[in-house]
Amino acid sequence: MEYLFSSKDLKKLIIPLVFEQALAITVGMADTMMVASVGEAAISGVSLVDMINNLIFSIMAALSTGGAVVVSQFIGSRHVKHACRCAWQLLYTAVFISLLISVAAIVWRVPMLRLFFGSIEDDVMQDAIIYLLISAFSFPFLAIYNACAALFRSMGNAAITLKVSILINLINIVGNAVCIFVLKMGVAGVAIPSLISRMAGALVLFVLLHNDSLMVHLSHGMDKPDFSIIRRILRIGIPSGIENGVFQLGRVLVVSIISGFGTAQIAANGVANNLDGMGVIIGQAMNLAMITVIGRCVGAGDERQIRYYTRKLLLITYVSTAILDGLILLNLNRILAIYGLSEEATSIAATLVWLHDGFAILFWPLSFVLPNMLRACNDVNFTMVVSLFSMFVFRVGFSYILGVRMGMGAVGVWIAMIIDWLVRISFFVGRYLSGRWRRLCHLEERAAA
Repeated sequence: MEYLFSSKDLKKLIIPLVFEQALAITVGMADTMMVASVGEAAISGVSLVDMINNLIFSIMAALSTGGAVVVSQFIGSRHVKHACRCAWQLLYTAVFISLLISVAAIVWRVPMLRLFFGSIEDDVMQDAIIYLLISAFSFPFLAIYNACAALFRSMGNAAITLKVSILINLINIVGNAVCIFVLKMGVAGVAIPSLISRMAGALVLFVLLHNDSLMVHLSHGMDKPDFSIIRRILRIGIPSGIENGVFQLGRVLVVSIISGFGTAQIAANGVANNLDGMGVIIGQAMNLAMITVIGRCVGAGDERQIRYYTRKLLLITYVSTAILDGLILLNLNRILAIYGLSEEATSIAATLVWLHDGFAILFWPLSFVLPNMLRACNDVNFTMVVSLFSMFVFRVGFSYILGVRMGMGAVGVWIAMIIDWLVRISFFVGRYLSGRWRRLCHLEERAAA
């Protein structure tokens, strides 16, 4: 069997993605530490809005995922011109939808925050309003950046996105330091550098994609709207967008439950989310790699390679997750001391990280990386239904039962998260073993031909 991706090809794709994810997490931690110096109200307001931002970002990222799947399949089937045409259609779609979301967030920012976090203290709410308003202006630029980055990854060229990521994160962290410590801008000092960095990242990647020597590029002869390709992108992007959006909405609802437990638990939840992201850095990179690799195998119509690379990427994810989470847990007390939280918040954060990282070693890869294999095989409706069902019935439902009714607070909420993982695994593993995804990427038809 002639493999579509050699070990060298996988390294060229995965290693830059890992560094990119690590950079984003590290800068996110630095941002959290800097805003923590402003006070617990500030870090609570930022962490709450970040839940809403993640909801919006996930919807835009799903559109990029739809485009990445389609482009990867075109490349796998050697239809490069169609892939170039698809690049423009992805950008048109991403910009249009992100503009709608941005306007809605600006106009309804206060009602939105009141709806989700109405019970929070006044100083936390004021910081949240400022942060959300500035963040909303960056959504279209982030959509362009995500779309362009997805196109580079579809080509297996993740090194470019890493270099641009270094640039935008450098702008972000230096801007935060200046705006918070020198200009004393408070929460606005976190949001404004993010806006500037996203504008820079979008511009750089958009310009780079006009290079005709790239396999997939923005050619002026293919920039007319093509609604057949847009529909194909949306057939994958819409279910993925609904899935990601509702998943993040569920997380917002969960955080709204935590927001009723007091500022210390909100702050602990925000810090724990930062640290949890570190433990799944390579797993997040594998989520992106799985789309590119399996999408290309689907385009080539090669079932053996779909199964081979699914097993290989999952194995890498399991080994890396065990190593990273183990290191975090061994050094947890020293890491938490950096944040300067109260004793109560630090104790809660430690418990939450132990829960997440301990169980992530066993369950996270199958819960989150495996479904991307199904998405790359066009099996997006199944992953959407399972994710929605598990999120609302198990994560949100048990968050209320354990966190509120049984008085376990944030700890109960995070136990509900682990229950959600187990349910997702049972469905996704069953779907993979059943082989029903083969029909959706037309492997049975190709085998018969």
